[in-house]
Amino acid sequence: MAEPGRPLRPIAAPFVVAQPQGVSIRTRLKGLTPRDEEVLRLVGAHLGSLAGRDLAARCTDGLAHTPQRWAERKRELTGQSSSRWAGAITKATHDQWALSRRSQAAHLNTLDAAIGTIEHRLALPLGEKGSKRAPGGYRSRGESFAKSRRLALLKERRTKVAADRAAGRVQVARGGRKLANTRHHLKEAGLSEKQWRDRWEAARWFLSADGESGKRYGNETLRITPDGQVSIKLPAPLAEFANASHGRYVLTARVSFAHRGREWADRVEADRATAYRLHLDAERGRWYVDAAWQRPPVRILPLEAARAAGMVGVDTNADHLAAGRPRQPDRRTGPVRLRPVGHRSAPGRATAPRPDPAAALDPPHRCESDRGGGPGLRRGQDP
Repeated sequence: MAEPGRPLRPIAAPFVVAQPQGVSIRTRLKGLTPRDEEVLRLVGAHLGSLAGRDLAARCTDGLAHTPQRWAERKRELTGQSSSRWAGAITKATHDQWALSRRSQAAHLNTLDAAIGTIEHRLALPLGEKGSKRAPGGYRSRGESFAKSRRLALLKERRTKVAADRAAGRVQVARGGRKLANTRHHLKEAGLSEKQWRDRWEAARWFLSADGESGKRYGNETLRITPDGQVSIKLPAPLAEFANASHGRYVLTARVSFAHRGREWADRVEADRATAYRLHLDAERGRWYVDAAWQRPPVRILPLEAARAAGMVGVDTNADHLAAGRPRQPDRRTGPVRLRPVGHRSAPGRATAPRPDPAAALDPPHRCESDRGGGPGLRRGQDP
């Protein structure tokens, strides 16, 4: 409840939310043979070592990196993999470096906020009360002394981080810093050294390739056909393991995407760019494949225009959809309440089966207002 005399926070006007621009789905690779797993491990380990060396080279370049240097790194990787694998590795390297730079800037902002708060509280008399907008002074001399030492530590840490950022130095751990630190606390984590090593190696593998529109099924490096066949373009040193033409290895397992499977199939059939990533869950011993793509931007319809053309409200329930055409709220009658036709929530009455979503969006035939035509849903009543 708001304090007396204090205005309530204003409620923002409703607006139309844009749809997500990216899609990512996942499914499991089932039915892999020992030969399939051996090839996946060899390819992932080989490309992972190349990705590690490329990331080290990018971090060494720092702010002095140039497009010419990028091209040189890609040419060096091409001879040990392929041109497309080299492009995927260098792009992932630059994304990782840019992410580290953003995290570094966020860390600086956090340090500045902490330093400012401590300096503000130290400047106040002991025991002075604060407000909802600003903290007060510290409660005792002991707490104030401890915070002064904390302030000196934060300032020293900020100086180091600011120097690293000015010099273009970042700290990156391929495989994750958390997993790297777990190596020193295996007993607390309940892991043996072999279990940790399996997870560490799997996290550092590289089996990811961006798609390319116009190419067969949208990806020349990691290709999945509409019927679920998975094939991999092997790096040059591993070409002896190929079991198909053009240096490719076809997995025995077939995949299918349950979530957004129809949307994915439409993309690959039209040869539109689709990115894939193969990875191993070392804890469960399961292989997974992720598919991702971008949606083209669409024009957002203003809310006023949508209301003018007519809107349909849909309430999703466990066994049915309640849909109807809402009207503008009225001061005398309040918001419109919807009653799905054929549905009764009272005990002893049958519940209508979940209708087809497309049919449920037809207001004249599937639902009606409670202002006539039956008792409708009351406020707070679950359909």
